Amino acid sequence: MPRIIFKCPYLKPGQHRSAAHRGNYVRYVATREGVDRLDPGKAALPATERQKEMVSQLLRDFPLCRGLFEYEDYLVSPTRGNATEFITRAIEDNADSLAKRENYVDYIAKRPRAERTGSHGLFTGADDPLILSQVAEAVANHPGNVWLPIISLRREDAARLGYDSAARWKDLLTSYAPQIAEAMKIPLSQFRWYAAFHDESHHPHIHMVCYSADGKSGFLDKEGIAKIKSGLAKEIFHQDLTEIYRRQTQQRDALTQETQDALRQLIDQMRTGTMTNPNIERLMLDLAERLRNTSGKKQYGYLKAPVKSIVDGIVDELEKDPRVAAAYELWYQTREEVLRTYKDDLPERLPLSRQKEFKRIKNIVIEEAVRLGQEAAVLSPEDAEEPSHSDNGPAPEEPAPDSEPPEAQDEAPPTVVWSRRYKEARRLLTSDHKVPPDFEKAHLLLLEEAQSGNALAMFDLGKVCADGIGQDVDNRQSQVWYAKALAAFQAVEQEQPNRYAEYRIGKMFAAGIETEQDYGSAALWFEKSAAQNYASAQYSLAKLYREGWGVKQNYKTALQLYEQAAAGGSPYAAWELGRVYRDGVGTTPDEWLSARYFAVAFRGFQVLEAQSHDDMIQYRLGWMLLHGVGSEHDEAAARRWFEKAAAHGNENAQYQLAKLILNSAGSTPEELSQAMEWLTKLAEAGSQYAQYALGKLYRDGGPMERNTVQAVIWFSQAAEQGYEYAMYALGKLNLEAGNASSARRWFEKAANLGNQFAQYQLGKLLLQGDGVSKDVEEAVRQFTASAEQGNQFAQYALGKLYLLGKDIPQDKDAAARWFTLAAEQGNEYAQYFLNHMNDSQGPPLLTSATRLLHHMSRIFRDEAPPSLPGINFVDSKLRRKIREKKIAMGHKPDDHENQGIAMR
Repeated sequence: MPRIIFKCPYLKPGQHRSAAHRGNYVRYVATREGVDRLDPGKAALPATERQKEMVSQLLRDFPLCRGLFEYEDYLVSPTRGNATEFITRAIEDNADSLAKRENYVDYIAKRPRAERTGSHGLFTGADDPLILSQVAEAVANHPGNVWLPIISLRREDAARLGYDSAARWKDLLTSYAPQIAEAMKIPLSQFRWYAAFHDESHHPHIHMVCYSADGKSGFLDKEGIAKIKSGLAKEIFHQDLTEIYRRQTQQRDALTQETQDALRQLIDQMRTGTMTNPNIERLMLDLAERLRNTSGKKQYGYLKAPVKSIVDGIVDELEKDPRVAAAYELWYQTREEVLRTYKDDLPERLPLSRQKEFKRIKNIVIEEAVRLGQEAAVLSPEDAEEPSHSDNGPAPEEPAPDSEPPEAQDEAPPTVVWSRRYKEARRLLTSDHKVPPDFEKAHLLLLEEAQSGNALAMFDLGKVCADGIGQDVDNRQSQVWYAKALAAFQAVEQEQPNRYAEYRIGKMFAAGIETEQDYGSAALWFEKSAAQNYASAQYSLAKLYREGWGVKQNYKTALQLYEQAAAGGSPYAAWELGRVYRDGVGTTPDEWLSARYFAVAFRGFQVLEAQSHDDMIQYRLGWMLLHGVGSEHDEAAARRWFEKAAAHGNENAQYQLAKLILNSAGSTPEELSQAMEWLTKLAEAGSQYAQYALGKLYRDGGPMERNTVQAVIWFSQAAEQGYEYAMYALGKLNLEAGNASSARRWFEKAANLGNQFAQYQLGKLLLQGDGVSKDVEEAVRQFTASAEQGNQFAQYALGKLYLLGKDIPQDKDAAARWFTLAAEQGNEYAQYFLNHMNDSQGPPLLTSATRLLHHMSRIFRDEAPPSLPGINFVDSKLRRKIREKKIAMGHKPDDHENQGIAMR
């Protein structure tokens, strides 16, 4: 495999090596055997003792020389010829340390085998000829750092790819200069570079000189060097890498397919009781249960850390499968083939669960877990759509709602009819906010309709019994009514094709209601109905194609079906199209189309709500208004919809409404009391988000007195459910109470779930050793884990540790990298350190300065007027700005409180 060698030493103002070193090397170059040309007859002889000593001295003084092609050749065959090639190249590459700046520029421009244009070989991106003396003087007098990149290829690769001439290198470097400037953190307008091509026999190479014109900009760390090197390798070896990438893509797809096949085989074993891997069975069942209780998008990136850890555990188990392991090994071999083009040391191999390129495998695990444990809603809001008479046959005579029920019949002919009595029953179940629900009368009317053969009423009775609507939950009776409903729908469809009945049968197969869950059968029924242009069936069938449930996954077909359903008036389909064009799933992202479809969905939901008064639609409308999706942002209107849904018992609406009330400056005592009542009810029912919200309120005060004991109780209940932010809150409370050991325990629990704030606090605790054993190594590990998630405080702490070199070895490159990341997020302390890293007074002065900054910040904080206890009542626009700033600084929205069901 072809390979590039890239080095990038740099000169500081006044940097030099001792005269003895320089004289030693120069004398050798001037007097070595074969100074003009080595006698071919002696080139193959073993290296002389003097050459061996010189090689050893070069390796001691310049350890990076071990990475040269010439040194590799010398190790394979330590001959005089190879020793001479290595010594010459090593001295040349380190001429910057052996001579003055102006001499270095003159040397690379004029040395033997430098390809010249006129009197020297120096070039830059411009076509105007360079005056060597002027360039040398500018470099010599430059007040800042000067970087000296060296790029080397093997002769066979340079000749094969055309990089054996100065003209080709000039074209490459001119086009690649912006990437070099970016890696060196030099504005392109200030970036200056010069280069010369040295056409050596075995290893032709390029010498560059790079610096910033203003003398101030510029910083190059190991990450920047790696970025330049990898980019050059991809440019130079483009032809070779294209074929490797093609193979790697094939191997990635093969690995994904092997993993999916292995997982499905294991799930089949679970269903038949022949599972031989108890670990994966336990993890899959646990994941299926967690996903049933997870709202929002069920994709890996949207899941909480505890659920992600389960997915990772399943992937780790799958990696043990011989087929998966073999495919992963093959993919890794190809990946390392690419890495060898620009890396001297290959990174440690990662387990499959930590390999970012295979997130698709994690999402496959999630999809299979959803299939395994999915219990779809038995009556979705779109089922409330009343079909036209053409879907039901001729409209029968309907008794008035208050008339005497017909005489019970054992074998009433099955029908699917939205009679006046059935409509009245549904109205009494849902209420319209003007008339309270009357569950008892609704139940009687549904019973009358069911006895007259109406499949719709039978189904609704099943739901009433299953959900305990106006009565106790009765699963046995629920199953009886669902079975009757399915039989009635099928009988109606057999007598005469009925697209609405076909759709409802498909829904029951999809949800596994009184039948085995069978997406394949569901798809067949949906197809029958969709072929007759029934919008709800088109929508449901589109979902199967999107997810690959019961049919081969096909985003294009799903998109077409969604479009047909939306054109037929389905707001749910319009909603999905808004998401598809927003996220670019199976198509090109299109913000305009996305906004258009969301607006259509919003209007459609308004129409549906006026017909059904369904609390889920009311919640959805409130969510869209609150987030400005499909409509203008309107918090007041959102609140009205949440109030309607909350009155029907919608828990998501109650939670969202409670948050709005508690954050509103104009809330009345009655409203605050109602908000607390909702939160308490939800918390007592087991909502970890409500438990956490209550804990915050009791901790900070607000509608109630501050009560740390109650705060700990609610935080503890949320923490027991695995809610990482509750664990973090408990750690903070214990730390404030002076209980460092308990604080450490809670921080460790949250940190193990990936909570960046807990990782930072745990790092501080372990570094200070106040109340716990000091553990610098673990502190650095926790800081790093937090910093890699974007926590600016952890980034600043790492920068300071690496700069001062007190508890860990000093590493200014690492310090600068972490300070830069923190400063980019507005951390003023990090910016101060970054601006003064090279001050002659060094770290002690910086430490004193930062202590002064912290002291001043405390003075300002102590003199600030105390804030009101409890809820911070602030202007809504200001609150939004604060929230946006918190998000930009790495915090989650609303200090990690749940947003209710995310309408993604």
